[in-house]
Amino acid sequence: MGVDLRQVVAGILTITMFVMLIHMIKRDHFDAVAQDKIPGETDDTDFENTKFGGTHVTKNIGFWKGDATDKIKPCWAKPSGDDVEQTEGFVTFSLTNGPEYHMSQIADAVIVARSLGATLVIPDIRGTQPGDKRNFEDIYDVEVFTKSMEGVIRVVKDLPDHISKKKIAAVKVPNRVTEDYIHTHVEPIYKSKGNIRLATYFPSVNMRKAGENGDSDSIACLAMYGSLELQPEIKDLVDSMVERLRTLSRKSDGQFIAVDLRVEMLDKKGCQGSGDRAKEKSCYSAQEIAKFLRKIGFQKDTTIYVTESRWHSSLDSLKDLFPKTYIKESIIPADKKKKLQVSEDSELEKVIDFYISSESDVFVPAISGLLYANVAGKRIGNGKTQILVPADIIQDSSASASNFLSPYISKKNHFAYSCYC
Repeated sequence: MGVDLRQVVAGILTITMFVMLIHMIKRDHFDAVAQDKIPGETDDTDFENTKFGGTHVTKNIGFWKGDATDKIKPCWAKPSGDDVEQTEGFVTFSLTNGPEYHMSQIADAVIVARSLGATLVIPDIRGTQPGDKRNFEDIYDVEVFTKSMEGVIRVVKDLPDHISKKKIAAVKVPNRVTEDYIHTHVEPIYKSKGNIRLATYFPSVNMRKAGENGDSDSIACLAMYGSLELQPEIKDLVDSMVERLRTLSRKSDGQFIAVDLRVEMLDKKGCQGSGDRAKEKSCYSAQEIAKFLRKIGFQKDTTIYVTESRWHSSLDSLKDLFPKTYIKESIIPADKKKKLQVSEDSELEKVIDFYISSESDVFVPAISGLLYANVAGKRIGNGKTQILVPADIIQDSSASASNFLSPYISKKNHFAYSCYC
């Protein structure tokens, strides 16, 4: 009996499409199960162990040149302060753990202050070490922040002298705090004590859309994407480092990749599978990232920026395949390099990493967490949607390059898509 060639081809195509569908479903877990906690919390950060096929990526396709078609603009409505009954109390808080946390902490504090009708005190910025404290204006433009809040909440630089900081009640709120939570858990304390000090905790770093929340969403959009700008000196530093990377990337038309890969994170509990997820990959090493990028077609002369603070021997495997691999010390201006080395300014390093990752032509998160989630939000607002989720690639698979796009982008389910249109 003869074999119909058309039936054979149709069967092969059906099986191929089925395999690709399975791969796409698994990839979505990268965002769905990502967990991260502020210091003191214990939940894991998990990746789904995803497998995709190789394909060739050139500088002429969307991963290098997708910005022109992805430009969007802010479309949130600025709420009116007339809608809220003003009270006499104050809300204080600190920014901690780097810009990826600052964005969320600012949003929660503004939402709480508005809901209570309270006055927000401009926060200080605190590092991980005791005594590591600086003013808001050391990193951010205080005038931009204050102006962005006009008509939304009242903002002051300092608490009045007659209010003792020791008598202010401490209140913890979950990230992306809701009006119901504020009404039930925060408002009674505020009414009783008169002033509160907020601390945001992160039960999850999932930044997917979560339904319509009216004014709260508009306030969160404004706070996260319209209130924080680097102060001029810090912005000039970051811009000069981005320009240096572009200069080093002449063979790829000035385009470069930023990889969030911090070696010290790889051995932590959040990067290790546990329980039912013991066999799942949670983070990717330098060697795995190198193989991933080469298998999907990035060439040897591609320029890569890595967020690791100091050169680590494990990065050698990445540099072997991509000789143009750099860390901060390699590209920071000479007059700033000594300060970075001597002071070990972790807060400045985090700022540099976050904003270079936001400005790169391609972003690859080797670690799932809040930096990935909030860099994705910044990039969406800037039209820089080339975010590639790492994966273990099956050598003989044939999945297309588009399958590596972050689900935040491919499904447009990031919260930032509620803020831009």
